[in-house]
This record gives sequence, C-alpha cells and structure tokens, in this order.
Amino acid sequence: MASADYRLTVLHTNDFHARFEPISRFDSGCGPEDNEEGKCFGGSARLVSAIEAAKARSDNYILVDGGDQFQGSLFYTYYKGKAAAEMMNKMGYDAMAVGNHEFDDGPEVLRAFVDSVDFPVLMANSDFEDEPFLVGAIEPSVILERAGERLGLIGLTPEDNDELASPGPNVLFSDPVEAVRDEVKRLEAMGINKIIVLSHSGLPVDLRIAEAVPQVDVIVGGHDNTLLSNTQERADGPYPLMVGNTAIVQAYAYGKFLGEIDITFDGDGNIVEAVGEPILIDASVAEDESTKKRVGELAGPLDEIRNKVVAEAGAFIEGGRAVCRVEECPLGNLVADSMLDRVRHQGIQIAIANAGGIRASIDEGDVTMGQVLTVLPFQNTLATFRIKGQSIIDALENGVSQVEEVKGRFPQVAGLSFTWDPTVGPNEGRIQEVLVGDEAIDPEAIYGVVTNNYVRNGGDGYRMFTTDAMDVYDFGPDLADVLAEYMAARGPVAPKVEGRISRLE
Repeated sequence: MASADYRLTVLHTNDFHARFEPISRFDSGCGPEDNEEGKCFGGSARLVSAIEAAKARSDNYILVDGGDQFQGSLFYTYYKGKAAAEMMNKMGYDAMAVGNHEFDDGPEVLRAFVDSVDFPVLMANSDFEDEPFLVGAIEPSVILERAGERLGLIGLTPEDNDELASPGPNVLFSDPVEAVRDEVKRLEAMGINKIIVLSHSGLPVDLRIAEAVPQVDVIVGGHDNTLLSNTQERADGPYPLMVGNTAIVQAYAYGKFLGEIDITFDGDGNIVEAVGEPILIDASVAEDESTKKRVGELAGPLDEIRNKVVAEAGAFIEGGRAVCRVEECPLGNLVADSMLDRVRHQGIQIAIANAGGIRASIDEGDVTMGQVLTVLPFQNTLATFRIKGQSIIDALENGVSQVEEVKGRFPQVAGLSFTWDPTVGPNEGRIQEVLVGDEAIDPEAIYGVVTNNYVRNGGDGYRMFTTDAMDVYDFGPDLADVLAEYMAARGPVAPKVEGRISRLE
C-alpha cells in the first residue's frame, strides 16, 4: 500500500583521506589563489555547506561514511584522527565503517578516534577480542531509529587489512559476505527489514555481497575510489548500481563528491524506488566560513613544513591511481629512481615501489614539501635487503596479480624492466621476461633491492619480502624526504615513461 511507503535519504562520503583543505582537479593541494578563482574542489568548508543543503532537501536522512578518513595529508601526519573526529562531529555523521587506513598507526590511534566521535564506528568482519584497545569500542552493526522506523547499519573493513595497514597481531579479518549474512540474520530476528551496509571493501566485493545476501537494501561503498554517477563522464557505473533489489552507491574520494540517494521502501522493507546522484563539490558550493576559519587554524602549525619550496617540476608529472596502478607512469619512475639513487652505493641494483603508496600527481612549476607529502603521505622509510632472483619474479607476479581491480600492489620499478601478459591468470605466470639492466634475471642469483618498509614487511601481498629477504634494513630515511632531495638535486625534473614495463597485447 502506498500509505506504508517509507522514504529515506542516504547522504554518504568515502575515502576522504584528510583532505580538509580544497583539492585540485588532480586531487592534490589547491592553493588560496586558485580557490578564489574557482578552480578547486572539496575541502571541509564546502562539504559542510553541501551537507547542510542536502539535509534541508530531505525530511528524513542519515549521513554515513564508507571509511578511510585517515591518512593522505599533513593534517593526518600532525593530528592523527583528531581533526577528522572534530570535522565529522560538526557535520553530524550517524555512522562510519572502519577503513584500512584507520589502522595505519595501530589500534591505539583508532581507539582514540572512536572515543572522540559522536557516532558509532562499525566493523563486522573482524575478531578483536584479544585487542584491548578495540574491545567494547567498535560494534559490527548499529540500529538507528528514523521517522518511526528502525534501520540496521552494518560496517565492513577489507578482508586483507593485515596486508594493507598495521592492525597488529591481535585483530583478525574474515570474509565480508559471511559477516554480512550473520548480521542480517541477527537484525532480521529483531524485526528490522531495512538494512544498509557501509562497506570499505571495493566494488567487486560489494557486487558479491549484493548477490549473496539479497536482504541488504543499500551498500554504501568505499576503498577503491569508485565513482558511480549518471552524469559524470568518467563514472565507473550508474548511480545507484542495482543488483537485484540492492542499491550500490559510492562517491569517488577526497571529499570531491557528496553522495545523495533517495530510497523509497514499501511496507515490507523492499526498495520500490532508488534515485539520486553524487553532488560535485566544486566552486559552485559556497564554503562555510566558520569551518574555513577552523581549518585555517588547524593548518597553522603545518604551514612552515608545507610551504617550503623544495624542487621544481619541468612538466606535469602523472601520478594518478588510474594510470600508476595498471602501467608504468612518470611519477612511479621518479619515485623508484629516487629510492635507487639513495642506496645504490650500498650495492643495491633494483627499486620496487608499490603504486598504492603514490597518492597524487605533481603540477608543473615549484614543488613544495607539502605537495611531496601529499604524493607520499605514509611516512614510509626506505628498506633494503638482498634476495634471490626467483623471489623478485614472484614479487612482480604478485604486483600484476590484481591489475583488473586497479589495486595498489602494482610495481613501479627502477634498475629492472619486465614484460607481463594479462591473458594469463593471476599468479599463474603473467611475468614473461625480467631484465636487470640489460641482462635476463637469474633466478638463483642474489640481488640488492630497495622498497619501502610497508612493502618489505609484506604489505600489498609482498610476503616473499618477509620470508625470503636477507640482510634486511627497514629503517632508512622517509620516502618523502628521499624524493624531495632527489628532485632538488636535479633542477627541473620531467620524468617520462621509458619502457620499463611492457604489457603483451
């Protein structure tokens, strides 16, 4: 019956990554002059205005986040989760999923954030009974009451979080589909028939959940920076993306969009209509003045570090994830070259950098330390070791194993080149040829390798670097400092694609 229809607006963000200040069209920093000229996007001050306007359009709404508020700018480096907690409280969030980057500084920093926010932080597919910092702080799901109806919200974090971040040994992660199925049963037993999953898992996993657990009504995605839209040219799919009767939504990243989906449920809790579109947070959205002032105050201690010009780019240097996670890219070459240059005198021949560690492009002209830190925000250190050629081949095989999903393990390299075949199955011999210098790699020979400490310790699936490495040293200089000094020593840099990575067609 029409009288039983229930309407709900779901406002959502994901993968904000500490972008409290406006960003450029390349997702890197956007200065005050460009902001005044209307060239910038996002930033907390615009997001506050967009959220207030969206709330005013609806008489029944929730505001949720799909995870990864942490990491990505100097604000996180300096404040950890404190600035995110303050801004999310101001915006009035109702719930959030735990992203992998919420674990970057371990459970203790995540707990401090959870204790600071006015809303539940959710994670269903994990067991943390042995982790004292998280017990009692994070729930698998929460029930919200809105306009006389109860809504069940379930949170998910990546199943491979132990490879992606630093959760420590006491947190175990499990299959998101099974976790959702268990929580849905529990919620349905309580009479709840409107279920929303906040899924920091990536679109392929969200599709799997929608197929396997059709009782889920809405999946608010995150993790792979997917843009679902009916109007944006570079959209990855429609908004919402319907699988059966489940509506999947995601709103790219970095506060560039605010997702807004209007859902109509029938009396049995089934979706009868789902319409909406992410709102582009561009210059047409006015900045909230009090928020802008507060972000300026928070930025104060960062300015001295950030504004120092450390180098010059002779051209735009491409570092976007859509390029660097699937093929050789100019910024990947620059980063790998800088790593190898720093430690070559130690007998190191090869650099391997995970593309997921590169978070923005660099514009032509003066390059500040703030820009370098936006590109390489993770405070990773150089790690050197010696390892057999076969393990390097295995590492490259891992690196190209998830290209189809545009995952961060894709290897940017220096000192070697390789050819891979996408028609071969993942981890079944995609790597066809590897040259160290001009010579074919010898599987039995020992080579000196530099990467970052995250990868060396098994991050992004590079487990062979934990088990097979010899003469390991994980505590070199910060990767951002290495890149800044390398660029500074060379005058204007303009790296190019050189054929280090070849893909058979």
